[in-house]
Amino acid sequence: MTARLDRLKKRPDFLRVAALRRKWAAPGLILQAAPGTGPETQADSLRVGFTVSKKVGNAVCRNRARRRLKAAVDEIFPDQAAPGLDYVVIGRRETLERPYSLLLQDLVAALKRVGGLRASPVAPAKEA
Repeated sequence: MTARLDRLKKRPDFLRVAALRRKWAAPGLILQAAPGTGPETQADSLRVGFTVSKKVGNAVCRNRARRRLKAAVDEIFPDQAAPGLDYVVIGRRETLERPYSLLLQDLVAALKRVGGLRASPVAPAKEA
């Protein structure tokens, strides 16, 4: 089952996720996680916000980093992220040059470290 992806857009949501201090820094990104709150949070949805600071570079570089992070999240999160949580993905300078496959590995590792990796369903045992 895949979860529905929504976006975090309001500053108070970003601050709430950051205040919980549940984060993991990987070479290509930083991932923060917090339990979803409010009526808009549903059991099968997860919300993701993206931010890239001016330290990364000019507007072109920041937008490129944000697009790379959005593509990685769209590929990984629906199947592997635990629903009911809010996530903030923060871009770093390395986000721009890091190979995409390693960026995906960073995202999965960060999900695991913040406790946001979905438990894989247990396959039924085959009878011999």
